[in-house]
Amino acid sequence: METSIGSRVTALLPEGRTRREIASDVGMTPDAFSRALNGQRGFAAIELALLAELLDADVHFLITGEPNPHQLLVAARHDYDPDSGRRDVPGADGDRQELADVALAYQQAEPAGLAASTVPESVAAARDRLGAEFVRPFTERLEACGIDVVRLPKLSTSYCFTVAGRAVIVVPATGNWFRENWGLAHELGHLALGHVDPGLPPVERTRHEAAANAFAAELLLPAETMRSQDWTEVTIEELAQQVWRLGVSTDALAKRLESLQVPVSSVITEWAGQPTQRLLRRHWRSTEAGDPITERMDAAATRRFPFALQDAHLTLIAKGALPKTTLAWMLGVDADSLQVDEPVPPPPMPTAELAAALGI
Repeated sequence: METSIGSRVTALLPEGRTRREIASDVGMTPDAFSRALNGQRGFAAIELALLAELLDADVHFLITGEPNPHQLLVAARHDYDPDSGRRDVPGADGDRQELADVALAYQQAEPAGLAASTVPESVAAARDRLGAEFVRPFTERLEACGIDVVRLPKLSTSYCFTVAGRAVIVVPATGNWFRENWGLAHELGHLALGHVDPGLPPVERTRHEAAANAFAAELLLPAETMRSQDWTEVTIEELAQQVWRLGVSTDALAKRLESLQVPVSSVITEWAGQPTQRLLRRHWRSTEAGDPITERMDAAATRRFPFALQDAHLTLIAKGALPKTTLAWMLGVDADSLQVDEPVPPPPMPTAELAAALGI
């Protein structure tokens, strides 16, 4: 851990911008900024506040070098820009309020005594707790392990954090079930590895992303399983069957096999850049009743909150300890239309008794 404010600020300075430019952004002269970084002068409060905003850091962290105990520590799935080599979350500003609302729902439910989560610390432990064939019921299996899954339509990417003792993964409701599976596995990796984003320099965030992606790859596409199969003679129909069973996109499967240096057929190479849904609609033969492809898509597009969290709110609402507005938000309905068990208000006092009580 860096031991001075100046060294912590220095570690967070973004690439591609000069110190003169950053000094100007926070209202400092280049000389004053340089001396503050070197510990020859202190930072003013307003300078630290502006730097925290500019560097996407927490003021408490910049001052003390320790995480803010009241800050919601979040890890997110980052986009990678091959041109700049940088990873970021373009929709982070728009997502922040949604994440704060999710955290509030958990904080409000604390008096109901939600059990604390225990997160697996390795891929092997995660696979053991999730059980066989976990991909189709991924969210349910995660919650059976004590890790909550929230799905919201307005998010730009997936996130994870711990609040009120509960480990929570939040994913966007897009209908893209194979991307959701990867997001769930990726965020589980962040939780298992103890990753959080605030206060990290860009190079460390990149390491975290690589580690979370490696965790997701091994969880969904284990190296031993991938290498044990012959992928050189795979037909289109067999590829479709594998994609459906594994719960990943054609592109993710192709990249995983390439990273493991496993030889593949031209079919896998050809379909790597094509929509997974196209492959399934054209070449997957279902043995299940109904339309399982659409069912998966519909589930991945549906707003959801864990039943345990909803039940906690219902319990507190019935006791008069909480209003029903947060529960209505979780369900995506108007609070006035939501009928739940609420305390019965006392009957109105008769006019004569009211007048007497008021001394009228």
